[in-house]
Amino acid sequence: MYKVLDKIVKSEELMRDVYCATLMELAGKNKSIVALDADLISSSGMKPFFKAYPDRAIQCGIAEANMIGVAAGLSLTGKVPFCHSFGPFATRRVCDQIYVSAAYARLNVRIIGTDPGVTAAYNGGTHMPFEDMAVLRGIPGITLIEPCDTVALADIVRQLADVYGVYYVRMARKNAMSIYEKGSTFTIGKGNVLRNGSDVTLIASGIMVAEALKAADMLAAEGVFARVVDMFTWKPIDAELIARCAEETGAIVTAENHNSLGGLGGAVAEAVVKTVPVPVEMVSTDDRFGQVGTEDFLRKEYGLTAERIAEYAKRAIERK
Repeated sequence: MYKVLDKIVKSEELMRDVYCATLMELAGKNKSIVALDADLISSSGMKPFFKAYPDRAIQCGIAEANMIGVAAGLSLTGKVPFCHSFGPFATRRVCDQIYVSAAYARLNVRIIGTDPGVTAAYNGGTHMPFEDMAVLRGIPGITLIEPCDTVALADIVRQLADVYGVYYVRMARKNAMSIYEKGSTFTIGKGNVLRNGSDVTLIASGIMVAEALKAADMLAAEGVFARVVDMFTWKPIDAELIARCAEETGAIVTAENHNSLGGLGGAVAEAVVKTVPVPVEMVSTDDRFGQVGTEDFLRKEYGLTAERIAEYAKRAIERK
């Protein structure tokens, strides 16, 4: 069960620190857990794990494709490998290895891609994945997840220790907005309704969940009541919840720190046309490359704002 905080504030904990601490907690109970890193131990916050479990921590260097191959081999021996790199290097650069060595072989591999979308900030366009989920979404059987805060991240990582298959988790490395109360639990493959509403549904993920909640407040001030859904699992998408929201509110807006082509917008639209066709508007980075800048600048540059979500919500309602 999950519960939403009364007030949305920025967490004092870094996402990467919570990830490392959770993985260390799991490794203390499960000797099969192994961490693999691609020369980003400091950036990914994994130094404490490497110090605590040197015999279960592998520095693969700047060789991400080989890292996935090593993880596949470890899986064959019964290990539970967790691989880490920046989002573009964990997906674009190693897509074929994920496809053939992990997914096609039906092995047990977790891939963590950090700094998704505009959260890459000063690392710029080459390190700014607006397409990581789209690159992997076509791989059969893979599960794609984007937790919005540290509470969701910790619970999902704990679950990943006990499931089988290929999982990709995209997460910001630094401070995220806190959405959920501590102790909340999550069901992979099911979206969470954070706020009820009857006029339009805002389906968001990652950093855009907080923006969707802000947009709902803005719309409420104008007499428009928006439902807000945290769709933290992109594949398998919660088509049942999407259909219910479409039927009950008659319009949908998706919001993602990613290109809507092949992304959350595309996945939701596919579900809608198969179930309850309604107007769908998509707030995303659009079909663009990334660039260097502060995260605040990039959010405005790419329209990843509550204001844009509210604008698109009105547009979707007009199309009913």
